[in-house]
Amino acid sequence: MNTMSTPTDQAAVIEHRLTAADRCDSCGAQAYIAAEVNGSELLFCAHHGRKYEEKLRSIATSWHDETARLMETV
Repeated sequence: MNTMSTPTDQAAVIEHRLTAADRCDSCGAQAYIAAEVNGSELLFCAHHGRKYEEKLRSIATSWHDETARLMETV
């Protein structure tokens, strides 16, 4: 039996697209940033995402940043 609940506060539900299985293309650490460039998705950890952000933002068709998750309390 599947049960679905609908929260009253939509801001309380946060969906993350990147998971622990997504790894940085530069160093292999957990990816928190995804950029789409020329139809390909590039994944970066927070460090490499910030390092390449200025250059990539000008050519990326999308930029997905979940680095705020690093500051969340468990």
